[in-house]
Amino acid sequence: MTADADTPDPSAHPVTGLDEVVHQRVRLGILAITHEARRVEFGYLRTQLDLTAGNLSKHLSVLETAGLIDVEKGYEGRRGRTWITLTTAGSHALAEEIKRLKLLITQIETTRTPEE
Repeated sequence: MTADADTPDPSAHPVTGLDEVVHQRVRLGILAITHEARRVEFGYLRTQLDLTAGNLSKHLSVLETAGLIDVEKGYEGRRGRTWITLTTAGSHALAEEIKRLKLLITQIETTRTPEE
């Protein structure tokens, strides 16, 4: 990347800009679903991503530590609930990851292979 973090370095391969925290499949899924829903309940994420509660908790912890999500605990009636929302940094990180993935796809689609 260049000095401007929003402008990818044209000489760098698109894969070099992928964010290790965001790109991991489960964490990318958490960010994508939370972006779509704006606020999502823990159980919904667990079901949608087919994870155990412990596994999801670990991924949420990584994202929360990175400042990409906010985790809010509370009650709905008598039941304890956990809600997840994206932070501004999380929205930005997801958008950047999608931009890098689009660059990678474009590069792959427009690169000729030796057999072509």
